[in-house]
Amino acid sequence: MKQCVYLIDSLTERLGRLLAWLIPLMMLGTTAVVVMRYGFGQGMTALQESVSYLHGTVFMLGAAYTLKHGGHVRVDIFYRRFSPRTKAWVDSIGSIVFLLPLCGLILITSWDFTLNAWAIHETSVEPGGLPFVYLLKTLLPLMAINLAMQGFAELLRNAMVLVGSEANVHAD
Repeated sequence: MKQCVYLIDSLTERLGRLLAWLIPLMMLGTTAVVVMRYGFGQGMTALQESVSYLHGTVFMLGAAYTLKHGGHVRVDIFYRRFSPRTKAWVDSIGSIVFLLPLCGLILITSWDFTLNAWAIHETSVEPGGLPFVYLLKTLLPLMAINLAMQGFAELLRNAMVLVGSEANVHAD
């Protein structure tokens, strides 16, 4: 069980650190779009869309990294006072009732949507836009799979807390 948690955590950590490098690229792209538009009166559709693609990639694939590091929004009024065991129960129930079913729903509903985009190699409708809309749509099922894997790792980690095993199995 610990090896499974460690493997998923390691994958999530590496992906999150890789995604972090996209943020400066996104900032540079945004700066270039603004300078070109307001400084030179020129629109750059492909560059503007690439910033959106980078943002979507960071947001969608970074969700698991955020979960791993406890960065998702939570109502902390009571939670912060809970014992580690009670937190493990709350987190486990949340994963089983909300997170994993949501990931399954997203995966199921996005699968045909994504396959259809790949079948036609869907491109931007904007003149000068990027011809990779099908790659952008692929982020939906990838996010669901990635987030579900990290949710499963968190569930296993919580199970170890509940049975009294070592719970500090983070790959940082």
